[in-house]
Amino acid sequence: MTHEWPGASAFAKAWLKAVAGTGYVPMAPTELEAYLHRLTEQLADALCAEPMRARSAYEIGTALVARHISSAEALGRTVEIINLRLLRDLDMTGEDIQDRLGRLLGALTMGYARALRDRTLDEQESIRRAAFVARQQAELALRASEARFRHQATHDSLTGLPNRALFTERLEQLLGRSYEGTESARRVGLLFIDLDGFKVINDSLGHQVGDLLLVALAGRLGRRIPDHLVARLGGDEFVILVEDSPGTDDVVKVAEVALAAIAEPVRVSGHELTVSGSVGIVERPAAGTAPTELMRAADITLHWAKSAGRGRWALFDPQRNEQEVARFALSAAMPAALDRGEFFLVYQPIVSLASDLPLGLEALVRWRHPELGVLGPDRFVDIAEETGLIVRLGSRMLACACEEASRWPVPPGGSAPFVSVNLAVRQVRDHGLVADVTSTLDRTGLPPERLQLELTESAVMSGKDDAIHRLRQLSDLGIQIAIDDFGTGWSNLSYLRNLPVTALKIDGSFVAGVGNEPVSEKILATLVSLAHTLGLTTTAEGVETQEQADHVRALGCAAAQGYFFGAPGPADDLALSVAPGSGQ
Repeated sequence: MTHEWPGASAFAKAWLKAVAGTGYVPMAPTELEAYLHRLTEQLADALCAEPMRARSAYEIGTALVARHISSAEALGRTVEIINLRLLRDLDMTGEDIQDRLGRLLGALTMGYARALRDRTLDEQESIRRAAFVARQQAELALRASEARFRHQATHDSLTGLPNRALFTERLEQLLGRSYEGTESARRVGLLFIDLDGFKVINDSLGHQVGDLLLVALAGRLGRRIPDHLVARLGGDEFVILVEDSPGTDDVVKVAEVALAAIAEPVRVSGHELTVSGSVGIVERPAAGTAPTELMRAADITLHWAKSAGRGRWALFDPQRNEQEVARFALSAAMPAALDRGEFFLVYQPIVSLASDLPLGLEALVRWRHPELGVLGPDRFVDIAEETGLIVRLGSRMLACACEEASRWPVPPGGSAPFVSVNLAVRQVRDHGLVADVTSTLDRTGLPPERLQLELTESAVMSGKDDAIHRLRQLSDLGIQIAIDDFGTGWSNLSYLRNLPVTALKIDGSFVAGVGNEPVSEKILATLVSLAHTLGLTTTAEGVETQEQADHVRALGCAAAQGYFFGAPGPADDLALSVAPGSGQ
């Protein structure tokens, strides 16, 4: 039985307003408000219970997903409105009320995430079962009638369109001809189509409605584009083959006809549904073109269209493709480059806001490529993470940073600066991390307290128990642990409270808003306050002006870094003096 809270009605209205429009919820506004009102009272009762009932908050997170309040935006707004208004609207005070609220939010978020995961797994299993049943039915149909074998083998059973097999056969025939004389001038056009937002319809209205929508759109495409082969490759993917392309402009017109056909509303099972489509276009001479090459180019271009905003077409661009090929070349060259010692470090000072003198230096990796020159981490770190090479690269750079830091001078009356080294997610999960760090410190003679390891929020918050145990082992050695780019991820505050973290590095995007973005300033102040509440030191990143430096200093940040204090460069070129008696 929940307690009657006078302010619950006002909070429920604010909650309703916050989550409105974040996704489809099959409830009337008044019904949803009443539901959120009940949840508000349950939150309040859980918050005030002795002991606090975190399980209730977990169940509320699960209940939100069950009621289709299940988007990332809805969760973010829910956490925000609870954090900002729950205590105020319900007039709740207490010595440890903020700590309770943090635990409450952590439990709610965990319940929400696990419910969303379970729902996704159930849907995947449903799709698998549906596919299995469809295959069984196809096999029975094939055995039942020899006369229908060819049609069923080459046409999509749901929409009746040609399927991938027939499309591939036609494409290979077209490109495999012996082009002689006038035939050598023939061109081919390929349009790869994918529906935008189709999964939302499947998730909210069910797969039966989704299938009926596919049937309607397939029929419409076939009628609007009768002169070209229109095929369904599977799922919500379609393809159009223009066998004798007059030129790029004509193929683009076909794409525009297809997009217009898809965009028209469709009446299905009492619902008026509207989706859009994205189209990747390839148009080129047929001679000398391989089917796999053409399909790959169309697939790449489809992703370009989607990344540009969806509901549009994109034309294959050889220059852009070359850039992506160059990215692959970097990936292939990295292992040998690491063996040749082409990676090196530059350093950026981390400055005390009390003395304006450096406390430490952050090590930043660069690649001295023999052909492309010096490359920044934006060109290769994500590639290293994708390929798994980040563990070797990170270990090598850690050793380099510790070795260089061990030689930095100690100023009179002060302390030698610490060195801050970034760890990637894969490094945190690597079982050899602790042994690697320990042996590096032993080999270089760098004291543990002069090493700070920086991890992103995603690396910390997604860590499993064994990864967290490794961080605790490192912390027990005296190594400092900092969370980098804080404020940009989905922080689990209960995890944060129990992690061996000593410092938060607040992302520069919040600092950049100082002076012209009130929301960013408020978020910045909240993050600093949160750090102080948890007993953590704060470093503001991306400080580029005097105004920003003064602002973060006034908020209580202990340190800052950015181009205002110094650009990355060799350690020998930086002023290594520190405030007397200061350390980390």
